[in-house]
Formats: sequence, structure tokens, C-alpha cells
Amino acid sequence: MTPMSDSTSDRPGPYIRATMRDVAALAGVGLKTVSRVINGEPNVAADTAARVQAAAEQLNFRPDIHAGNLRRTDRKTRTLGLVVGSVANPFSGALHRGVEDTAAARGTAVFASSLDDDANREARIVSEMLHRRVDGLILTTVRKNQASLVPEQQRGTVLAFVDREPVGIDADAVVTNNAEAAALATAHLVSRGHRRLAYLGDRRELWTAAERRRGFLDELGSVGIATSRIPVIEELHDEESAFAAAMTLLSGADRPTALFTAQNLVTIGTIRALRQLGLHREVAVFGFDDIPLGDMIEPGVSVVAQNPYEMGRVAAERVFARLDGDDSATRTFVVPSALVHRGSGEIRPPEERNDQ
Repeated sequence: MTPMSDSTSDRPGPYIRATMRDVAALAGVGLKTVSRVINGEPNVAADTAARVQAAAEQLNFRPDIHAGNLRRTDRKTRTLGLVVGSVANPFSGALHRGVEDTAAARGTAVFASSLDDDANREARIVSEMLHRRVDGLILTTVRKNQASLVPEQQRGTVLAFVDREPVGIDADAVVTNNAEAAALATAHLVSRGHRRLAYLGDRRELWTAAERRRGFLDELGSVGIATSRIPVIEELHDEESAFAAAMTLLSGADRPTALFTAQNLVTIGTIRALRQLGLHREVAVFGFDDIPLGDMIEPGVSVVAQNPYEMGRVAAERVFARLDGDDSATRTFVVPSALVHRGSGEIRPPEERNDQ
């Protein structure tokens, strides 16, 4: 697979990280005074501390917790930070492996942390990663806007976004073909004769969720199926919420004959509901993201299979390319997905089965 670029933008020019010596010079104090203020030590006059803090803010200074151990002239820490959506999701594990294998070949360690898809947690974790002065940061972001990271990018930290495109900042991104793949999966269900479909999706504010919903609804509209009558159930962020939603949806009098489940944990919860209701051979399912043992149950689960390992590998390669001096325009790389037909997406609606 050769990643292809969908978008480009100008990359900011190089910046040099400010040091404690720079802060001391700007504030007109000694180096030890800056150290005391930065480390929160007592016995520093309030007005002096204020000058030091103002100078640090003006210079975008960030303390270097590794400074005492650094001896290399390039000031690199040989570390990357990886922030993923949720460690409970197999997608994140495969993504992590792709980053880690690539980093290991470069003698670089990877610090990884999970957001649990919480925007507030994201801000704290990213701050902690940056405090450790990682050379590069790979993020699966939850927040709607990443402009707050521009100062850190200007200090020299390389940023790359994976699975979701960034907003408010120019940086490389690695994604899959979300809308296109969702449309192809939906078209497959329609080709099997389904007209009563439903969509079960992740949190609506996530970029990936919005893209998959768009692909699903656009495809239905293109073949003349009124989308206003299609159940669209969102905010399903784990197996339990998906199970409850699917149980309610499938227990109704006019239940859908086919389901598009737009995230792997949502697919797992939906399959549980179908099996509990004895409908796993009656209602078609096409999921986005592969699931563990999806080929081992009966019927097998048809999915849009992403390639999270490759996404992680490409993201890490982009970070290392930037660290090696690549200053070309930022790009969005698309790692293609594939439709995997195993049986659940090939179930026909009851009226067609009865005509055979």
C-alpha cells in the first residue's frame, strides 16, 4: 500500500526551544532564581517570581525534566508520545504496535496513554507527554480543535494525527477512507435487497463517526431510500451501550432488516443483542472495523476492515521524517480499508427469502 495525499498545507518554519538561561536573561535574574521559580521553591520575592513567569510565558518556555541527563548535542530524548482513543478497543492495540515497531527500529521508546475518548483527559495527558519533552507526539484526538498545540509545534515538537484529521493546526495526518468505505458497505446491504436499514454509531462529535454516518446516509439517498425514516442511533461508545440500543431497536414491531454498525465495539454489542434475541440469522449486519473472532462465529461478521497497524506505521514514519529534516508541506495520508464478506452482511431480508 502506498499512502496517498489528499491535502497539503504550509508547514511552520523551524523554532529553537527556549532555555532557562534565556528566561533568566529576559527577566534580569540569575539562573538559580529561575530554577527556584520553575520548581516552585520558596524564598523568592513575589515580584521577582512574577517577572520570571512572565518571561517564561513570553518565550514559550517548557521545563525539561530530562535536562540533567541529556548529553547529546541534538537535544533529542529518543522518545515518542502516543495518545490513543481507548485501550479497550482492539484498533488502538494494533495502532500502538505499528508505532512501536517503527520506533524500535530507530532506537526510540514509545510512551502510550489512553484518552477513554474524554476531551478533558486528553488535555491533561497531552500536557504530561509534552512535559517529558518527547521528540514527537502521535495523537488520536477527541477535542474538536487542536490549535492549543501550535505553541508546542513552534517549539520544535513534531506532531502527527492518526485516525482523525486535526483542526486549527497544520500537521501530518493518517486516516482511513471512512465515508467511502461506509458507503460501499451500505451499498452491499442494499444490493442484497434491504430497504429497512438502521445505523448504530459512536459519539457524534468524533470526526470518524461523522464521516461514517455521512457515507451511510449519502449512499441511501443516492438509491432513493428516504433517510428521514432511517433510525440513526449514536453516542454508543462501548459494548454495553450498543447492546442496550440494539435490544430496544430489534424488539420493536417494525424492526430493520439490516444494521450498519459504525465502530467495532458497537458491532460486538449488536451481535450480542442479535444472538440473545435469536435474530443473528435473520437480521443482516455490516460493521466498521474488524472484531476479534469475527470469522469464528456463525454467521461470520462482515466488516469494513481497517489497517490500524499500517496507520500507526505511517504516522511514526512521518514523525521520523520530520525529525530528520523534512520540511515539506503537511499532508493527509489515506490508508485504504477493505470489505470482508463473511456472512452476516449477506443475509437477505425476510420477504426475499420467502420468495425463493
